[in-house]
Amino acid sequence: MNRGVTITALSACGAAGGIVAALLATAPGVGADDGTTTATVPTAPTTTATTAATTTIAFTTTAPPAEPRVIAAGVTIGGTLVGGLTTVEAREVVERRFARPLVLLGGPGARIVVSPKELGATTEFYKAVALAGRVRRPGYRVPLDVRVSRPKIERLARSLGQRFHRDPVDAKLKLRNLKPFATDAVPGRRLKELITQRMIVHALKTQQREPLELPFERTPPAVTGDDLGAAIVIRRGTNRLLYYRVGKKAKLVRAFRVATGRSQYPTPLGRYEVVVKQLNPWWYPPEGSDWAKDAKPIPPGPGNPLGTRWMGISAPYVGIHGTPDAASIGYSASHGCVRMLIPEVEWLFKQVGVGTPVFIVPA
Repeated sequence: MNRGVTITALSACGAAGGIVAALLATAPGVGADDGTTTATVPTAPTTTATTAATTTIAFTTTAPPAEPRVIAAGVTIGGTLVGGLTTVEAREVVERRFARPLVLLGGPGARIVVSPKELGATTEFYKAVALAGRVRRPGYRVPLDVRVSRPKIERLARSLGQRFHRDPVDAKLKLRNLKPFATDAVPGRRLKELITQRMIVHALKTQQREPLELPFERTPPAVTGDDLGAAIVIRRGTNRLLYYRVGKKAKLVRAFRVATGRSQYPTPLGRYEVVVKQLNPWWYPPEGSDWAKDAKPIPPGPGNPLGTRWMGISAPYVGIHGTPDAASIGYSASHGCVRMLIPEVEWLFKQVGVGTPVFIVPA
């Protein structure tokens, strides 16, 4: 055996011996029960290695939930403030605001409410909200692209135009207590349909929902009280003709004694108007009249029963005219016409025109 191996073996034996000696030193001496004293060889203190059982407690750490990402402060979508909201909240707010109805006002008590959906208005909310969620610049204005249905808006404007159209009402002459008066002229109105369409489109695209006053164009009446000019009232029962100038109020200008139709041929009652004026007229026998069936036409001149002026009214074969028979004035003496003295009928002829109202009343 070589030397290296021998040294190793000895070292091992020495170590073993040391361990045995340690064990003996800790054991009780033999014969201790019978009083025998056993010499104990002092030994160096030994260190006993104690292995403690270690319990390992595993702690699981859960990260706190992340705060939801919100839109930058002051950001708007189509004019709606969404800064500080989540994208889900922002979409709800924008959709709710967009869905508000439009209110159209056509005048007192005329209120039309229509929703954007009825007008075919649509928009892609998610695109606008997604863009708002990405921008980091405070106060950024995100546009909201709104698409509208032009045909639906045109139909609405046309329907409103028909609903609110008003024709003008001309002033007319009526009698009150046998005196003429002018009714009020009322202007008409027409909806400006093209402007209405533009207003609706603008409100939808900008999400404005304040009530919209519909735009109207006034259409003036053709005849006002000032245009009526004159009126004639014939009181058949008292054989009088009254000439009025008519404006906002009627003013009696002149009154005349006349002759009206006899009982067999009464002057017709009602409202008529002057339809023809003739200077120095011919007289023609009325067709179908028994009293004039054999008569011949009479040219202008002193013997003409119509005198020098004829103002035919809208009652058939009836008119206001002069007469060479002055003695008949003040009586019911004619065949239905209204006779006047020639100078007076010539004056009246100058005052009235075609269309002048003629009221014939029984009083």
